[in-house]
Amino acid sequence: MPRSKSQDRMTLISVHVPKKMLEELDELVRRGIFPNRSEAIRAALRDLLYKEVFKTKAAREEEKEEEPPLPLLKGR
Repeated sequence: MPRSKSQDRMTLISVHVPKKMLEELDELVRRGIFPNRSEAIRAALRDLLYKEVFKTKAAREEEKEEEPPLPLLKGR
């Protein structure tokens, strides 16, 4: 399904990264793993969001599904 115009809009952000990290990023682009720096950074951000956001949502859902603990019964 084609994307709508609102889905294609992107916002420009600036990020400071260590020189070594930028060199490694450029190496991924040079090797053709990503077409450019922006795509590589978007992929990394997607992975982070998927890992952290969806993991958190799944944990909350799992908590809802857990049965409440049985009450302790006092012996006679």
